[in-house]
Amino acid sequence: MVNKIFTNLQGGLMKRLKIEIVHDVVCSLCAIGYANLQQALRNLGGEADIHFLPFELNPNMPEQGETIDYYFKRRQGWLAATLKDYQESLVKSASIAGVTIDFSKLTHYYNTRNVHKLMHLAEQFNKQAAANESLIDAYFKQGLDISDKGVLLDIAEEVGMDRVVTQKALLSSQVTLALEKKIKRQQGFKAPSIPAFILNEDTLIAGSNSVKFLENTLSNFVDELQRIDLSQFETEIRI
Repeated sequence: MVNKIFTNLQGGLMKRLKIEIVHDVVCSLCAIGYANLQQALRNLGGEADIHFLPFELNPNMPEQGETIDYYFKRRQGWLAATLKDYQESLVKSASIAGVTIDFSKLTHYYNTRNVHKLMHLAEQFNKQAAANESLIDAYFKQGLDISDKGVLLDIAEEVGMDRVVTQKALLSSQVTLALEKKIKRQQGFKAPSIPAFILNEDTLIAGSNSVKFLENTLSNFVDELQRIDLSQFETEIRI
């Protein structure tokens, strides 16, 4: 009986692990980090309760967006050769993680405020992971303008969300307020970079990191949960 209870305890630990991902959809390292996290969870043979928190890399980006080459020239002073080397390295790193980035189609950075509104709404329907994956595909693989409401509504329908409800949410002041609350929450952790991962609402891991790093970190975190639960279980048995 004790062994059966202990086995059930171990099996339920990973599902008790809540992971909040601080991200922006136009962040290539966020897409890579998400893929690495998913692989780490598969390697551990478990699932986690995954949520997303908004981070706007370019909150003042105009609606029409900005070409990637001009963006890096303006902000970093990069010449075309430097950008080409960076993109080739990024494509290689993404490919290792199973993420496709096609710079023949991906030409712009966009304002992502409405993207995060869509992700907020998706959480209410347990569709955040599906929405995130569709957005990654739409932006990095297809090069679509993810600031365009029509594109976002198509993605919402694709993952099983109601188009009219989503359209209203994108215009909702209440959704805007809820989004600001989430932004303040992630800002409170002072993540030095994104992606960042918040475990069970109190432990921060920053960076895309390798699958092995994430696997070891999650395993150690779950082991600590197991140690605490086992200690409590033994106390109850003695009582």
